[in-house]
Amino acid sequence: MMKQQTMTGICALLAATAIGNTDVWAAKNKTAAETSLTQSGQKLELRYAAMLNNYKAEISKAMPALSEPNKAAYLKARETEKAAVIDRDAKLAALKKSNGSSGLLSHREAWIGRAIKGVAEAKKNLELAKNMQGDKTTREKTLKKANDALAEIQANHDMASTELKKAKAAVAASKKAEPKLTKDLKSAETALTQAQANTVKTLKNLKIDTFLANDKLDAKLAAFAVLNEATPQKLAQFAQQGKQQEKLIEQLLADSKLMLQMLVADGAKDGNYGPAMQIYSDIQKASKKAGNGVLQRLALATSLEHSTPIKLRDATGKTDAPLNVDPVKRYLNFEKAFLAGQLDPAFKDLDTWSYRFVVNGEEPEEILDWGRTMLSNYRPDHITTPDYRWRYVSAVRSDIRYGSQDNKHDKPELQFFQNIMMNGGICGRRAFFGRFILRSFGIPVTARPQRAHAALAHWTPKGWVVVLGGGWGIGWTKTRYKKDLDFLATTQARENPKSFMQVKRAQTIGDVMGEEQTFGFLSGEPDFWYGISLYQQREIITDAKAVALAAVGTDIGEANESKVKLKVNTVSISDEDRKITLSNDGVITIPAAASSKPTNSTSKIKFMPSNLGGMQLHYGRTGNNEEFEYTIKTPAASKYALSARVVTPSWKQHLMLAINGTENAASIELPHTVGMWGKTQPVEITLKKGKNVLSFSHKTDGYAKGFTIRDFTLTPVK
Repeated sequence: MMKQQTMTGICALLAATAIGNTDVWAAKNKTAAETSLTQSGQKLELRYAAMLNNYKAEISKAMPALSEPNKAAYLKARETEKAAVIDRDAKLAALKKSNGSSGLLSHREAWIGRAIKGVAEAKKNLELAKNMQGDKTTREKTLKKANDALAEIQANHDMASTELKKAKAAVAASKKAEPKLTKDLKSAETALTQAQANTVKTLKNLKIDTFLANDKLDAKLAAFAVLNEATPQKLAQFAQQGKQQEKLIEQLLADSKLMLQMLVADGAKDGNYGPAMQIYSDIQKASKKAGNGVLQRLALATSLEHSTPIKLRDATGKTDAPLNVDPVKRYLNFEKAFLAGQLDPAFKDLDTWSYRFVVNGEEPEEILDWGRTMLSNYRPDHITTPDYRWRYVSAVRSDIRYGSQDNKHDKPELQFFQNIMMNGGICGRRAFFGRFILRSFGIPVTARPQRAHAALAHWTPKGWVVVLGGGWGIGWTKTRYKKDLDFLATTQARENPKSFMQVKRAQTIGDVMGEEQTFGFLSGEPDFWYGISLYQQREIITDAKAVALAAVGTDIGEANESKVKLKVNTVSISDEDRKITLSNDGVITIPAAASSKPTNSTSKIKFMPSNLGGMQLHYGRTGNNEEFEYTIKTPAASKYALSARVVTPSWKQHLMLAINGTENAASIELPHTVGMWGKTQPVEITLKKGKNVLSFSHKTDGYAKGFTIRDFTLTPVK
């Protein structure tokens, strides 16, 4: 790895009434899984097993008769295609290895450059040592040290020279070999394209498209999938706990529509359909809105994803925190946020599968609330940006400093993600925060690590995109779609729900036939029906002309500041937003947007609409330091208490104030508000009658940090 509003009121009451603490049902679930079957449980197991076998027999009987010659032709074509993939990959690796010599040459040239400078410096130091004054012993020690240093750097220079010659030879050889390697790769790619086309042709000859496009078997396939994934034993272990649990299983097995919805959403985690139904039932009791539309899909996603308890990650100093996330509270949190209009506008249109990647976080509900409030206070522009690639998650490049040296200052009373905003972190903490803040606003996201680096991938209206890491093809996910390209493929195919059903039908038939589950060409070698499902998926993607989005944030994976120059947008600041007011009691209020310098956004200072009304000023973490100032008129020479309304997600920050050119007139400590609106402690200043210019500069202890200001208040000191 590289260098490293809490829920209140009726919702909480309903959640507590419906299910109590998650740890309770989790403990019950564990007990059920470990408890031997009772006599009634054994009867239930036999019943469920008989149902499973019946569905298996009925599905098998309805299978189309496949021509053995055509099936053999398909299997042969599949083998030819696999060989073509191996050959193409080998040719590509050879060309990459050859091209890599240019990078090595650049490294060696930089090495020899440093070595030459080092030798020159060592020779200069040697001459100084020869001519130095002082006692003999000191001169001899200094001279020996200089000679040794020259010998060492000279040896380094000689090694660099030798390696440079090798690198130049390698580049020459690669240039000579490049035309052939390029031609070989092109031939291998052509052969692969032909092999893939032949596989598709033989697949068409099997004439199973009509069968897979038919929905007549869907109810049986869905019921089989539930019984098969859950296993009759686990269902019986859950059902034998009591009449309520048995009734839940009966309700599930009688609800074809619900089971089909589960199937398409990849089923209950770890086959825990009993706990999933318990959670789903508890959510329905807790909310009258969870039975239809978007909220029904959200409820089901929560139930499926939390059927295996998710460990809660709370503040380390909170010793009474529950062990696991409460799924009912998780659902209610998102329901409340959705109905309040706090989630992304696209949230309402997501499918059940996608919602699983929203509700599966480890954070407490109050931290989800904090994330939404913090960002709307501090950086509302991150919420409204039309660039979905960076919407919400832009905080990882604007505010989370790269480096782990201050992680030791994490506060136990703060939650993990609050500490990340406070103290920064390396790739892992950045990716963790990115996933958290996206989930907070209802955007599906998953971990997408790659070798020696943490990254994330998240949903956008144009497809999933990788943030903080390399592009698709060099990482993996912690889902059933192991390789990232296999995960990407299912996201692309799911954009066409009707056609995607053919993929799920083929996969489930593969389960009926006892095949090993394989959810991507890169995640394993598929058996017959799973192979069919993947070719169906590939055809959906090809017909849709789906394009993988390029990764973003690759330049800040291990850096503090983006190399990408961000456009500075001119904003419209009305006269009302700039209006400095004087109340009857002499209090002067200066809106942050009333600055006389700068008068509009810069790369460092940005003006944006505030959730408090009017405009606010954001002072960025990155970029050069920049002063901002206000020109005001006071009715008389007087002393004033100056304070400001601010948001600071990090600590140890000050504003230094110069008045009418006099430096260090005051130092204003910015409180660590943890992303909420707060006020600075008043500082006393003296202003003259008439025009006064207040100039502010930013000072931090340690690395640069950002802050946001709504307004300043000058209260006469009596």
